[in-house]
Amino acid sequence: MKIIKSINQLNKEVNFKANIGFVPTMGMFHNGHISLIESAKKKCNKTIVSIFINPSQFNKKSDYKKYPRNLSRDIKILKRLKIDFLLLPNKNQIYKKKQSMKLKLNKKDKILCAKYRKGHFEGVLAVINQFLKIIEPKYMFLGEKDFQQLYLIKKFIKKKFKTKIISCKTIRDMKMVALSSRNNLLNNKDLILSSKIAKLLIKFKKKLIKNFNKINQIKKIKDEINKFKNIDVEYLEIRNKFNFSKKINKHNFKIFVAYYNRNVRLIDNY
Repeated sequence: MKIIKSINQLNKEVNFKANIGFVPTMGMFHNGHISLIESAKKKCNKTIVSIFINPSQFNKKSDYKKYPRNLSRDIKILKRLKIDFLLLPNKNQIYKKKQSMKLKLNKKDKILCAKYRKGHFEGVLAVINQFLKIIEPKYMFLGEKDFQQLYLIKKFIKKKFKTKIISCKTIRDMKMVALSSRNNLLNNKDLILSSKIAKLLIKFKKKLIKNFNKINQIKKIKDEINKFKNIDVEYLEIRNKFNFSKKINKHNFKIFVAYYNRNVRLIDNY
């Protein structure tokens, strides 16, 4: 595995005509990241993993500062996985001009996380735009846990880049909690609560598949979750999984949730 810290070095080391798989990350690896990397290794001749905690996608400086980091551990994991290249750029390598740190989002896309985390996806799209300009991978691997992010990136790159996005299933722990780097900020009691929320929403989804008329029970479910200690639901919505509209039926719906577990914001979809 070669560790690359500059774009100039990347240009010298990488044959961009090769079948390249790219996995963009913010580090603090868990089995969700590992599944993305393993998918990339199976499909591609060369795999590039980036670790870059993108400042422009955090709408709170305090959130950026407390985001979990453990680079030495991440490097050990990547060496074990035998990837080809680890890209470790700094902010100036990615953003050469201040105005490129945010891209505009359509008004109709300002829903769910885009509504509550103002500027978040504008920052995500900006960093993906920069990475794809630099690397031009054949494939980019993204997880379905960040389903809205996946949708917006697919939509954004469609006419702009030749890169094809491979979406990979959400990986959950044994208690059905979606794996997230932010889970490292929670203790066991907190994670038990997140497990109860996940199981409740999985059960609700199964009910809807059997009888979609029970959709109106969503408010009751939200109230039930809000009764848990230290839990505060930001949103709980059902939307069309193909276009995020509210035109839903039993075949196209997805449940989206964002909540605070103590002061840690978690998202999931079912």
